[in-house]
Amino acid sequence: MEPGAKAKFEGTRQHGDKKVAIKLSLIIFEEDGNTVVYCPALDLSGYGQNEAEATESFKVVTSEYILYATNKNTFFDDLKAHGWILPKHQRQTVIPPDISTLLTTNSEFNRIFNHFPFRKIDQEFAIPA
Repeated sequence: MEPGAKAKFEGTRQHGDKKVAIKLSLIIFEEDGNTVVYCPALDLSGYGQNEAEATESFKVVTSEYILYATNKNTFFDDLKAHGWILPKHQRQTVIPPDISTLLTTNSEFNRIFNHFPFRKIDQEFAIPA
């Protein structure tokens, strides 16, 4: 992937015909000779020898996570455990935790933030409603 290019992710699964779009922050950094794409709000990452490979890995991981969690009926419980705010009504949307909260509650993100140069991008995802 060219520097400065926008990553496009389709690591989503549709639950029935309902899904909702949310914006998530992704952190891209280098560790041990690999490029890592990390989403602190979901605590998921993909890696590869370059950004394109890491992006593809992240797509697979995210897709498999959503598929597994929706099939096991644990998706929304898992989001709550990661600090997400879930709607009380169907017309409301889910809200991922903000970056400042994640820095205090997510030790992996805190480690990355404090010890690695990184680039942050915001990406829209569709998740089951």
